Amino acid sequence: MKKATLIACACALFMGAQSLAAQEAAQELTYVSDPSQGVLLNRMKDNWFITAEGGASFYLAANGVHRNVADRFMPAASIYGGKWFSPVFGARFGVNYLGLKGLASGPEYIGTLQGAPMIDGKYTKTKYAEIGPVFDLMINLTNWWCGYKPNRVYNATFYVGAGAYFTMTRHYDSKGESEGFKHVDNELMTLRAGLINSFNVSKQVALSLDLRFSGLDGLQNEGGTGWNRKYGSIQAYLGVTYNFKKRDWTAPVVPVCPEPENCDALRARLAAADARIADLEAQLKDCLNRPVEKVVEPKGPLATVYYPIGVSRLSRENQRVVKAIAHVMTQNPDKKYTLTGWADNYTGTDNINKRLRKNRAEGVQKLLVRNGVPESQLTVKTNDGNLSDLGEKCVALDRAVTIDEN
Repeated sequence: MKKATLIACACALFMGAQSLAAQEAAQELTYVSDPSQGVLLNRMKDNWFITAEGGASFYLAANGVHRNVADRFMPAASIYGGKWFSPVFGARFGVNYLGLKGLASGPEYIGTLQGAPMIDGKYTKTKYAEIGPVFDLMINLTNWWCGYKPNRVYNATFYVGAGAYFTMTRHYDSKGESEGFKHVDNELMTLRAGLINSFNVSKQVALSLDLRFSGLDGLQNEGGTGWNRKYGSIQAYLGVTYNFKKRDWTAPVVPVCPEPENCDALRARLAAADARIADLEAQLKDCLNRPVEKVVEPKGPLATVYYPIGVSRLSRENQRVVKAIAHVMTQNPDKKYTLTGWADNYTGTDNINKRLRKNRAEGVQKLLVRNGVPESQLTVKTNDGNLSDLGEKCVALDRAVTIDEN
């Protein structure tokens, strides 16, 4: 009872210590948002923005190479509204104004600057104003490649998009006087791609440098042969973006386990355990490689015939056993057998036991001979000791005749 009580007390102390340690660990455990574990998608009304930008465009056309480079720049501007659907993917839509300066092969084509001198006697200066709706799909390369960080200053965003432009150019009357800019029947389709380099001034405001190439289709710039040709424009914009609430992305909350103050003791215990494991593995390997010793079991008797106390005559059951032994002996005529008579030394006198040993062995011999076993195969002897030597309670095992193969 005392042992059980001591064990119960020890278990209670152990469990109490474990519970206290668990409580201390729970108190030290903290939880933080970890963007490296991914982000949670916001609602549809979140992460909207508006962008205004202005810059310059440089027109790329076949005849344009003959115009002075410094005279080929025109202003450009855009205003967009957009939304980020995730830290990586977003879209924007808006209106883009694009000014284009080029050269035409004669003074009679649209956009020709009336009164402007011919260049090389062949080309006339032209100027167009393109304005129309545009749409872009955006990929934030920085968040894609480096992972989302809410406090990152610089972001690189690649985008591709398309749009349509309405062409405006200066019109002149029959006297050659300007009638101002008017729309001409010359709508253009555009495909565009660019890179936005944005710098976050705050969570609400970002400044950007937008570098873009726009492909244009169908602007008349070379006389009648200029329709439906492909042209291009390179643009650079400085922009400002305002981000509406909600501006960031919610990251999963994960537990942060405090580091132990000193892990040297644990490291030492781990090293000792590793060394112990290595030693046990070496011992196991040596044990498996050790040659196995062959143990030769002592050969027992072919058969043992048991008797009741004070009896030397074979019972019917024992006679059947001896006859079966005789059959084995006759099948092996080259083998020799020894018949040993036994009696227990715990009952009877020495003379009685001596006679029982002799009579028991000779009785078995006679029955074997009657069943065809030659006497030359048999040797008869007695043993004064105990057959089993297991004590007085096992004396029944000492009253027997053993038959051994020589």
